[in-house]
Amino acid sequence: MSKIIWILLLFAISLMANNSQIAILNDNINRLDTTLKGNIWLIKYANYNTYQNLLLELQQAQNQLNDKNKSTQNSDEINNRVASLKEQIELLKEYEKSPFQSMLAVPEIEEEYKITNPIAIIGGFSYLKRLKGEKAEYYSRLAQLEVAIDILSKKQNLLQEIYDINKTTINYTNLVEINRTLGEFNIAKEIATTTFGVYQARLDEAISRATDSLTSQIKETLTIFFTIIIVILIGFLLKFTAKRYVTDNQKFYTINKFINVINFTIIIFILLFAYIENVSYMVTILGFASAGLAIAMKDMFMSLLGWSVIIFGGTFHVGDRIRVRYQNGDYVGDIIDISLLRMTIYEDITLTTYKLNRRSGRIIFIPNNYIFTELIANYTHSGMKTVWDGIDIMLSFDSNHKKAMHIIKNIARKYSKGYTDIAKQQMNKLRDQYNIKNTNVEPRIFSFFEPYGINISVWYMNNSYGTLALRSTISAEIIEALNAESDIKIAYPTQTLFMGRHTGKIEQQLELYKENLD
Repeated sequence: MSKIIWILLLFAISLMANNSQIAILNDNINRLDTTLKGNIWLIKYANYNTYQNLLLELQQAQNQLNDKNKSTQNSDEINNRVASLKEQIELLKEYEKSPFQSMLAVPEIEEEYKITNPIAIIGGFSYLKRLKGEKAEYYSRLAQLEVAIDILSKKQNLLQEIYDINKTTINYTNLVEINRTLGEFNIAKEIATTTFGVYQARLDEAISRATDSLTSQIKETLTIFFTIIIVILIGFLLKFTAKRYVTDNQKFYTINKFINVINFTIIIFILLFAYIENVSYMVTILGFASAGLAIAMKDMFMSLLGWSVIIFGGTFHVGDRIRVRYQNGDYVGDIIDISLLRMTIYEDITLTTYKLNRRSGRIIFIPNNYIFTELIANYTHSGMKTVWDGIDIMLSFDSNHKKAMHIIKNIARKYSKGYTDIAKQQMNKLRDQYNIKNTNVEPRIFSFFEPYGINISVWYMNNSYGTLALRSTISAEIIEALNAESDIKIAYPTQTLFMGRHTGKIEQQLELYKENLD
């Protein structure tokens, strides 16, 4: 009897030990399951199992629906159940054939991004980042798969130990299930490894091409950038040299403007030839385009042509005083800028503004194409700083006009002597360029017979930029000098009214006056 008790006692102790060991093994399995929680491969596989279970439930529900012994009420419930199952199955349609179909699918590699200009460099970096991101993502999937297989293998060993300790149906079912699951994962690993090898090779090739293209474009961009910097520095050096050795501000302005245009043109050509693949194609397109633009934008192209004539012909320079006639209006001023499309002049107070416009100080813009169609007079061409100016004085018929002419000419010679000397030097220089017949710049005086008296016209050299000042001075001196002479009278339109009998002397004067009018 005691022997049986000992046997039962030993069996109980053994059973307790096995249960304790199984409990420890189950705790380890639970920890492994916790580690696998969130693993994308396990989630996909769980969805696959759910899909298979839903298919089985649908089959069972349809078999029940086909059983004619069911009541009408039960048929309605089964119909609702079938509809619900079909909706759930449709949502998990991707798991119809394989649990890892979407995970093993290789994404299409993005079409190669062409890096042909500096702006595309930013896109090139983004393209490289996307490729490397796709590679890292696929590699992360493989890493998660290997982690899942490693944990499942450990779980398989634990379930095998539990089954060896307690060979129950449940333990056997769990062991079979883990073996099937591990088999599916191993197959997925083989496929993923092969697929990733091909995909990685394609990705590496695309990344290599993009890296080479990006590196080449960066080098080309840096080369162009430094070339442009050198061109700009050469321009600054030329400007500095011109500023140091060219003392004439007008010439320096022209040189500075010319250097800017040349720099801009060179930079444009550098960029065009660097980033346009087919230059001959570009030239053809520009040829057709320019023909259409030349018709539609004739004035602008004529202004550009006028600018080239002005710059290279030397007809006008910044600082020259010019007069422009447009639609019966005269505008006199100094050129303050010459751009590609127009000349800008500042209107000064001149004899034209005094007699005609009665206003001044305006900024006037003259299209460059006006040099082909309108009259533009240059008062300071080729360094000329003087211009002929004239004053008319009307004397009465009984005045000593010869004496008056002598006085007026001496006054004009006195105040214009400095400008006369300057004009002589400038005229000698101008004769080297033009065939000038009369180079006499001394004051000239003329007398003309007019209906109301004798008109004395005196001409003298004056400052091109300030004719009114000297004209005012000479006019005042002439009036003062003539008024001091008793035999010289300045004539102006008058009326004489005689009261009473006309004397013979008056009749003689009237007859003489009529003859003068005839």
